[in-house]
Amino acid sequence: MLVDCIAIVIGFILLIWSADRFIIGAAATARNFDVPPLIIGLTIVGFGTSAPEMMVAGFASYEGSPALAIGNALGSNITNITLVLGVAALITPLDVHSRIIKKELPLLLFATLLSIALLKDSTLNQFDGFILISLLVLLMWWITRQGIRNQSSDALTNEYIEELPDEMPTSHALFWLIVGLILLTISSKILVWGAVNIAMQLGISELIIGLTIVAIGTSLPELAASISGALKNEHDLAIGNVVGSNLFNTLGVLAIPGLIAPSTLAIGVLERDLPIVLILTISLFVMGYGFRKQGRINRIEGGVLLSAFIAYQLLLFFTLS
Repeated sequence: MLVDCIAIVIGFILLIWSADRFIIGAAATARNFDVPPLIIGLTIVGFGTSAPEMMVAGFASYEGSPALAIGNALGSNITNITLVLGVAALITPLDVHSRIIKKELPLLLFATLLSIALLKDSTLNQFDGFILISLLVLLMWWITRQGIRNQSSDALTNEYIEELPDEMPTSHALFWLIVGLILLTISSKILVWGAVNIAMQLGISELIIGLTIVAIGTSLPELAASISGALKNEHDLAIGNVVGSNLFNTLGVLAIPGLIAPSTLAIGVLERDLPIVLILTISLFVMGYGFRKQGRINRIEGGVLLSAFIAYQLLLFFTLS
């Protein structure tokens, strides 16, 4: 088991570092080809922060562990809203100024409701995966259009400009893009191998491992980005990272096990995890949209979210099924 634990630690370290290298390489390459910063942030950076979840889901599904992939997708969404936004809001109350984020919030709620409707028969099959991945493609098209239309006026633009990597030669950018992608693949395989072995040795379901250890680990890029955004008063960036990541998780990561390894859902997904994801997504929508006032997640709400994260982890610990 010691070897498996070491594999998980090494896998996480490589996964986070390679995801960062991948984002830097891809963003710098796009910038060198004169892609607007807002589009880079909304698409490349958004995809890059969810790349760990996608890679883990792909290898877990390919190696016959779709429950680990499903747990990773749902657990990452829960972790992003409760832990990531909870910690960021405790650092500083998060105000939503971006019109794009306010448009993405109802899309995230719709995507969550759709995933629940597709999974209510207790199966995740290729048809479900095709529907989800098709909507992700449409979402990317829509986001690109929004980025083109709002690149000079949306509050996210300046925040993304501040966060984009320094200029570098295209050859260097492509080098980091390729290296990041290769290491993402290797580290994901190492992580899945260690996680599956630990689940087997401890008699814990792969779903629980995916919902806890793997989900928290693959959400570390979002946590780092949102904390950085909160410390720099880049509130839209802190919230936008979570909203974008959860959209990718719901439509992209969750689609992967359906396409590669159709399966029956593990016990607990419909009765426990999906309802919690829905409740948290509705809460994020209400807080972030603001309706008649400006969207805002204050410190009290941040504390409630962080408490919800702790409560959910305790719930999983006492069920272990």
